[in-house]
This record gives sequence, C-alpha cells and structure tokens, in this order.
Amino acid sequence: MLTLFALPKPFEGHIGIIQRNAIRSWTLLQPRPRIILFGDEAGTAEFAQEFGLCHVPRIARNEYGTPLVSDLFLSAQRMTADGSLCYVNADIILMSDFAAAADRVAAQRRRFLVAGRRWTVDLPELWDFGPGWEQRLRDRVSRQGVPDPPHCIDYFLFPAGFWRDVPPFAIGRFFWDNWLLYQARRQGAALVDASDMVMAVHQNHGYAHQMAGADHLHRGPEALRNMDLAGGRHHLYSLGLATHRLSVRGVRRRPPGRWQIELWQHRWNHDSREAYRALQRLSERSLLLRPFISPLLWAARQSGPARRRLGRALVAWREGNSRKRAA
Repeated sequence: MLTLFALPKPFEGHIGIIQRNAIRSWTLLQPRPRIILFGDEAGTAEFAQEFGLCHVPRIARNEYGTPLVSDLFLSAQRMTADGSLCYVNADIILMSDFAAAADRVAAQRRRFLVAGRRWTVDLPELWDFGPGWEQRLRDRVSRQGVPDPPHCIDYFLFPAGFWRDVPPFAIGRFFWDNWLLYQARRQGAALVDASDMVMAVHQNHGYAHQMAGADHLHRGPEALRNMDLAGGRHHLYSLGLATHRLSVRGVRRRPPGRWQIELWQHRWNHDSREAYRALQRLSERSLLLRPFISPLLWAARQSGPARRRLGRALVAWREGNSRKRAA
C-alpha cells in the first residue's frame, strides 16, 4: 500500500487554494493511497475530516517553531508497517502516472529513493476535478508550464523503514531535500530519477506566508544550520547524480560515466567556490600576497559570464528535451 504524507501550511488565501488542489488530486489516485497530514496549521484538521484523511497535529519543532524533518519522516514510518511511503510538498498535484511509477519501482527494487523534477505553472483558481481533469491539466502545463532545475525536488518515494537516522533539519528551508539524495546513495540504495515518467505539477506561489521573506529560506539561520547538519555542499545532491532512471522499460541503471561526470562537476563547483573564497580571505588579510592573488581573482571573475552562458545553454537544451517528452 502507498502512503503519502505532508505538512500543509495554513489553508488561507492562495496557499489554501493550491493545497486544496494538490491534496485533492492525491485522493483521486488509484488505488487510493493512505494520506497523512501533519501539523496543526489553520484548516488542516477540517480538510482532513472533509476528505477522510489521517491527521497528526503534533510535530516536533525547533526553537523558531519550525517543524523538523526528522520527526516528520520517522513518525510517518512508525505509522506504516509495510509498503511504500512518499513525502510530497502540499503544493504538488500528482496524477495517475505517479501511482504507476510507484508500483513499478516497488516491484523491481527493494531499496530505493525515487524523486523527479517538477513542472511549475500558475493555477490561481480551484481546479475542476471533473471528468478529463488530468488531460486538461497536462495540456495547460505543456502550454504554460516550465520544467524546474534538477535540484528542485518536491516528492520522495521510499520503502517503509528506509530512513533510520535523519538529522533535525528545519522543513521549509533549503538543503535538507538534497541531503536525502546523498544519503540514499550513501546507503547503497537505487536513486531513481522518475522525471521522464512523472509529471509532478508545482503550483506557483509567492512567499507572503514567510514573515522573513523568501531570502530567509536559503540564507537565514535555519538554512545555515541545515547546511551544517547536511555536512556541507559536498552532500547536497541533485537528480543529475541519480544512479537509475525510470523509463517505459522500467527502472534502468544510468551509464556510470553519466553520473560520475555529474558527481565530478558537483565536487568541482563546490571546491572552486571554496578556493575562491579562501583566496579572497587571504587577499584581505595579507598585503604582501595581495598583488599575486588579485590577478587570480580577476581571472575567475572574468570567466564567470562565459560559464553562466554555457550553463544557461545547457539548461535550455535540457528544458527542450523535457518539453518534447511531456508532449
């Protein structure tokens, strides 16, 4: 049996609309999964009662009042003896391709973590879940949606009992989700990229619910603590480092050269940033070495635009391929 679990924000304003759209879509998956909503935010208990969902109001929080990923994942596992579980952000609409993908991976692999890229689209209104709703949504996403980068991941599918020791990350802040990919690889599980087979629809939204603003999510004290708990940027993986991919032929191992190159690039990017910052600090502290270090820093800055243009061209190429597959 498949269990979905989430931690909704208050069901208010536009956030309330997109959460209702998302969780409503989960209830329409066949066979219907068990759905657990955690937290005591406004409207969560009423929504769970309306659709017959399991509601767990209590969740461990840090000193800022932010729920902890560790308690969320371990609580969901304690409530699920077997089958598969999937954490899903409460703004993600899932369709029948997700249920099919979950069944297929569970049938072919014993230890796995499945994730996939999302498609972002503006959905300001309550979606009509009448007959043909999936096809209408797919058409809209194909016309107006944008595939997000491979580090933007909003669902994580895994077998019951998979997670043992999860650091007390603050949820809703950066870096914990990319650590999950690293940890799955470290545990020797198949890290499966389901992007080709699952259209996960992310409904675009602002960050009015974040009092400190969107920048706080990746630069604030909780985000920095998440980074420390993850063990640094070396442990923040993206889908480019997946060992397997899901295709029409099932779960297939990616050619080792593909993800090894991605891993080398990941480590090189991290090491080069750290080297640049170290040179900056050394230049600031040593007047004697500054004349020798300044040309190196200048060369690194001059090459930046060319590297960014190359990166944008690569992203555009990947997005073009994603749109072809979606069509």
